[in-house]
Amino acid sequence: MKVIDKIRAAAGAGDANGNGGDSCSNNKVVFSFEFFPPKTDDGVDNLFERMDRMVSHNPSFCDITWGAGGSTADLTLDIANKMQNIICVETMMHLTCTNMPVEKIDHALETIKSNGIQNVLALRGDPPHGQDKFVKHIRSKHGDYFGITVAGYPEAHPDVIGSDGFATPEDYHKDLAYLKQKVDAGADLIVTQLFYDTDIFLKFVNDCRQIGISCPIVPGIMPINNYKGFIRMTGFCKTKVPAEVTAALEPIKDNEEAVRAYGIHLGTEMCKKILAHGIKTLHLYTLNMEKSALAILMNLGLIEESKITRPLPWRPPTNVFRVKEDVRPIFWANRPKSYLTRTIGWDQYPHGRWGDSRNPSYGALSDYQFMRPRARGKKLLDEWAAPLKSVEDIYEKFKVYCLGKLKSSPWSELDGLQPETKIINEQLGKINLKGFLTINSQPAVNGEKSDSPSVGWGGPGGYVYQKAYLEFFCSKDKLNALVEKCKSFPSVTYIAVNKGGSWISNVALTDVNAVTWGVFPAKEIIQPTVVDPTSFSVWKDEAFEIWSRGWASLYPEGDPSRTLLEEVQSSYFLVSLVDNDYIHGDIFAVFADL
Repeated sequence: MKVIDKIRAAAGAGDANGNGGDSCSNNKVVFSFEFFPPKTDDGVDNLFERMDRMVSHNPSFCDITWGAGGSTADLTLDIANKMQNIICVETMMHLTCTNMPVEKIDHALETIKSNGIQNVLALRGDPPHGQDKFVKHIRSKHGDYFGITVAGYPEAHPDVIGSDGFATPEDYHKDLAYLKQKVDAGADLIVTQLFYDTDIFLKFVNDCRQIGISCPIVPGIMPINNYKGFIRMTGFCKTKVPAEVTAALEPIKDNEEAVRAYGIHLGTEMCKKILAHGIKTLHLYTLNMEKSALAILMNLGLIEESKITRPLPWRPPTNVFRVKEDVRPIFWANRPKSYLTRTIGWDQYPHGRWGDSRNPSYGALSDYQFMRPRARGKKLLDEWAAPLKSVEDIYEKFKVYCLGKLKSSPWSELDGLQPETKIINEQLGKINLKGFLTINSQPAVNGEKSDSPSVGWGGPGGYVYQKAYLEFFCSKDKLNALVEKCKSFPSVTYIAVNKGGSWISNVALTDVNAVTWGVFPAKEIIQPTVVDPTSFSVWKDEAFEIWSRGWASLYPEGDPSRTLLEEVQSSYFLVSLVDNDYIHGDIFAVFADL
């Protein structure tokens, strides 16, 4: 989706009132984050982990800056692709034509278009092929497909700011006129360079309106994280620093914590003043750090750490090719990035889902499914690589994870337990000690309000429902006992399969069971997760492979612990269990006396 469309939707009648999208009739504030490509592999891993946490607060979009050439430019393309398709956030990619052949520009545009990205920030071009020509080029090649953003300079472009720190009135108005040319050439949106004098920004917006620039103008806010970085950045951009800011920073410049706290305070006050003038868009230059940006948003009441809203139980993709997707098999609930990479090549979602479940087009398993950021690899090593003398040691490891005493699991890409798991974690701990090793679960829910902090999704005003679900590994003997016990529980359905593909089930292979649904005002019933036997047969290969590549690989070749895990992998069954009585059922009663 284009960022301009998101801003207009949030603004409601703002445009119609002549406010150019700056004003929000329903008082909804649109905020966004900017990141830059790190220089190291570790830095990229850390960025994606940080970005994942920040995106959980539902920014309207995130952007990634453009590398000046070579591998850095390629890295920008790769990061933008993963942001849009794996992190699932609306992505805007910076693109500059400075010293860039037109073929390289066109390649970048075609690449991001093929990956479902619709937004670019068209940056400065060398004279005489300036930014307005760049915007015209994108429009001529791609029509209205892209939402195009351009840069605005509240104090004029740094190139025309003199040694006294000011642009002449003539140069300032020339810069404004050039900005209008860019908008007239087809730009939808303006994002400003950083500033610390809010009055200068507000005057800039008014001056833009006076010369007929009517598109939204988004203020770029850069929190002060450390003094040296602040001096370097403001010097490079020739940004005016108000005397009161300098006076506040000078006594504390060697105290990084104090500088950061002041930066949060200053950023908060700047944003409050901007919002009070009816401008309801904020773009935060994060410098790849999260604490200051999130603290400012929390101070403004725009986010709450304890209340992260979910439009669906899983994060919806922003890729334009997947906008109709509204249902997934539940099996990848804890590995959403793996699911997305395995389905990235699907051409269409004709009914808002993957199509005919009897003919799934999942990609084959690849190394990506088992690669993990180095920080996460270290956490797994610390928490899961203890010596294992018997299967009871494996049971214990699963139990302590379910009780929240471990933050990582080889079967999860998430950090710790999901909130709804904590509702049933004591029961999960007990069945894990019995040898039913759970990797996925959800409690039964009957008409909980959709803004519930533990199980809610879909926004306020609705009610959510779900069937109790457990997914676990167990031995063949335990599975036989479980199957026999299920005969006394007619509401329980199960599917079980081992690594070799042997099936035991009381449902047909073509059955699809909705296990989560929601009822909302003025909407059809939404069913975002299902249990589908055909998809389960695809998922089981990944689930079993994690025993060796996710856990056993933490031990040296020939280690007894590694051998034990590989024996479990080859002999156990993976079981999906659903209690279809979401009102009176008790899925844990099935495990009594087993």
